Amino acid sequence: MARDESTSSTFETGAFGRRHIGVGPDAQSAMLTAVGYDSLEALMPAAIPASIAVDERLDSVIPPAATEREAIAELRALADANTVRTPLIGLGYYGTETPAVIKRNVLENPSWYTAYTPYQPEISQGRLEALINFQTMVTDLTGLDTANASMLDESTAVVEGMLLARRASKSRSARFVVDTDAFPQTLALLTSRAEAVGIEIVQAPLATLSENAFADLGDHFGVFIQYPSASGRVWDPSAVIAASKAQGGLAVVAADLLALALITSPGELGADVAVGTSQRFGVPMGFGGPHAGYMAVRSGLERQLPGRLVGVSQDADGHPAYRLSLQAREQHIRREKATSNICTAQVLLAVMASMYAVYHGPHGIRFIATETAAKAQALAETLSGYGFVLASDAFFDTLRVSVPGSAALIVDRAREAGYHLHLVDDATIGISVDETTTATDLVAVAGAFDIPSSSVVAVDLTVTPPALPDGLRRTSSYLGHPVFNAHTSETAMMRYLKQLADRDYALDRGMIPLGSCTMKLNAATEMEAVTWPAFAGLHPFTPEADVVGSLALIEQLESWLAEVTGYDSVSLQPNAGSQGELAGLLAIRGYHRANGDDARTVCLIPSSAHGTNAASAVLAGMKVVVVACDELGNVDLDDLRAKIAANAETLAALMITYPSTHGVYEHDVTLITQAVHDAGGQVYVDGANLNALLGFARFGDFGGDVSHLNLHKTFCIPHGGGGPGVGPVAAKAHLAPYLPGHPMAQRRDHGAYTHDGGPISAAPYGSPSILPISWAYVRMMGAEGLKQATAAAVLSANYVATRLREHYPVLYTGENGLVAHECILDLRPLAVETGVSVDDVAKRLIDYGFHAPTMSFPVAGTLMVEPTESEDLPEIERFIEAMIQIRGEADAVGRGEWPADDNPLRNAPHTARSVIEGEWVHPYSRELAVYPVHTLIRNKYWAPVRRIDQAYGDRNLVCACPPPEAFEA
Repeated sequence: MARDESTSSTFETGAFGRRHIGVGPDAQSAMLTAVGYDSLEALMPAAIPASIAVDERLDSVIPPAATEREAIAELRALADANTVRTPLIGLGYYGTETPAVIKRNVLENPSWYTAYTPYQPEISQGRLEALINFQTMVTDLTGLDTANASMLDESTAVVEGMLLARRASKSRSARFVVDTDAFPQTLALLTSRAEAVGIEIVQAPLATLSENAFADLGDHFGVFIQYPSASGRVWDPSAVIAASKAQGGLAVVAADLLALALITSPGELGADVAVGTSQRFGVPMGFGGPHAGYMAVRSGLERQLPGRLVGVSQDADGHPAYRLSLQAREQHIRREKATSNICTAQVLLAVMASMYAVYHGPHGIRFIATETAAKAQALAETLSGYGFVLASDAFFDTLRVSVPGSAALIVDRAREAGYHLHLVDDATIGISVDETTTATDLVAVAGAFDIPSSSVVAVDLTVTPPALPDGLRRTSSYLGHPVFNAHTSETAMMRYLKQLADRDYALDRGMIPLGSCTMKLNAATEMEAVTWPAFAGLHPFTPEADVVGSLALIEQLESWLAEVTGYDSVSLQPNAGSQGELAGLLAIRGYHRANGDDARTVCLIPSSAHGTNAASAVLAGMKVVVVACDELGNVDLDDLRAKIAANAETLAALMITYPSTHGVYEHDVTLITQAVHDAGGQVYVDGANLNALLGFARFGDFGGDVSHLNLHKTFCIPHGGGGPGVGPVAAKAHLAPYLPGHPMAQRRDHGAYTHDGGPISAAPYGSPSILPISWAYVRMMGAEGLKQATAAAVLSANYVATRLREHYPVLYTGENGLVAHECILDLRPLAVETGVSVDDVAKRLIDYGFHAPTMSFPVAGTLMVEPTESEDLPEIERFIEAMIQIRGEADAVGRGEWPADDNPLRNAPHTARSVIEGEWVHPYSRELAVYPVHTLIRNKYWAPVRRIDQAYGDRNLVCACPPPEAFEA
């Protein structure tokens, strides 16, 4: 039956907004009555402090809401403004074929792209297996012992490798030796990041350096080698590695995974750490990202790995089960002592890369690598035959050609023919071939050098390309596990992907009410442009004239984000929220140093803050001082003033989250920001909770100087099982010059401002291929639709809090008893009264068909619930009823009706196997175990494993694919 919307008392929104927002007018009316307000116009002023409220409409920059068809037409026009030529630039980005079965069943499948980070491993077994495959693929190819579940990109992985080497090395030196023949974007990122933490970068031409010259470089804690090098040279770095290790250094090698199918692995050469990207394993270039970087380490360094690590443990019945291991949430555990601020991964892209290896298998990967090398060999012989001099006679896929005085002319000719070459300098051209390069492409490239097609050497696949040095040809095996050899037909591959997806819980199954994480609708129309070749097929260093459409999209999105946040300039370069934090803090650091305030290094951070805040501050060269919170969850003003006074001459910044990490709007926020400014500090407002503010208040209006945003939260980029993400940084005009720049950016200008800070990501615009998602969201919602979404999110959270308050105390509320877009349910009294823990409740929710809310953050023993604006009232009610019934089950345990160690909560989740296998000996029925409410009977999600023993997995660390025998009964 159609809804009657004639009585709506809500703000204006377009047709798309009515589809994005799950609660319609009738539902909103019922919810408002329960909360105690007659309209959203009455609710929102009661929740949001008047001192920060925006009076005017935020539509001076954002156009009125477009329909879905109109938005797609505008995106198509932007895509058509790009000119897609065949990129042969290389430098870590290459053409690749995404197998259609992976594109359709992973990249375009909401079962994969709407899943959350696998913090509830029992309902994440599918993507955890895919990540174990990724880790195994990386360890096999790199010849090292343990790999993590992916990094943000290659260049940031190199930085993390440098930081790992520093903390693991026995050398007390602050010097890090870097090969000059590394990718230029990596060199720029290393230089920028090293300076902030007191590391001295020493560059040297390691491939041609004599032993004595290397010794002259002096003491150092590590060495970095590009393998193959940026110029394409394939050389044996084992002597350099040995010389560095002899004086206490660790060796970090950035290795091309495809090349490693043919050349000796870093582990066999003596490397301690291998890093790189898996982009060319089936992930489109996308103008720079997102792609899954990787990191692998030798035995003994696995507990130093940053980011996420998937391991094998066992469930309550002793069956193998996957889960995150070791430092999965290091930032929350160690905070300012954390060794990395990376708390995410690039899961969706790592899944794609791992499935590329599953799809092709070891023989297919070797064939692709051999064919690629053979193409480079044919081109090299063609060029040499016409007298062109190559920089090296040992290479895999990249050639450097000496053309004194003619480089620009030849590059222009190639461009006219439809190809992008790398203009290294006035006398040098770089050419990188890949799996997509054809014989026709080789003829066209040769033509740019005035070589006739009849003289182009044919590709020879009958011999190993002689350009691969005999001493470096790989003899060790890889990808030997059955998973890489069993799915040889598309039928088998399709079924394997479906099988894994069925083991997971994603938004296509039901609500994921995770506080702080904003798991809301990722509309299909928003996703549509991601795979268009005009966006996906662009190399990040494509000349400006050929990416006019993408740059226009980026500029529009930057201006829209500046408008809704109250800032002057935005950088979209950070490719994760943690990187946006770091970029903002580095901007503050740069600003103080430019003013001669080098002593301003103290960063004040509330005790409730997300753990990455403190970790990012440390990596920005700052000292963290913790500010207390009061019993209401607000920043303790007295303690803040005391900390400001104690650090008056050294105060650099305050980092706060608004609304607070406790899910409330702090009424004293303007007093807080003013106190910091009066002391000469800057205010960093963490934008993680912007979904509770958008359209009603702006960070820049109530004292914020800089913020990062999470486009994978407020602006609808899907979480992808734990990545991709985009974490733009927005700042006031005085900080704009210190926002991330990039030496290879097509433009320095961002509207009226230039960004001249050091780079924060490998690509100039971070992960641009997913920016059309957020562009489409803003374009189809319009300013009023965004405002409506915020109001609906706040209403839904307050409705949940109101309905559950009598069953679970709501820990923090604002002055009018209201929460923001999330509420914290305090389960600590329940644990005392009944012995039922927050873990028991979270696992029991799986039996009811739900992903649990955020557990024990920011307060141990609590659940933080965020329903978002996208869930409809029946789904919200289903969650509420589940929580109420679980409370009843807990009370039954407290009354002694079930033993404390044998009840539906302690034994949750229940698998199908657990209720049909053997004799049922529990004091509750099978039906209650798996069908606690009758609505589950026809629509049951079955957890694939029982509760996982996390401690067992950490004691017995296994982070690669277990043999099939491990899963036998």
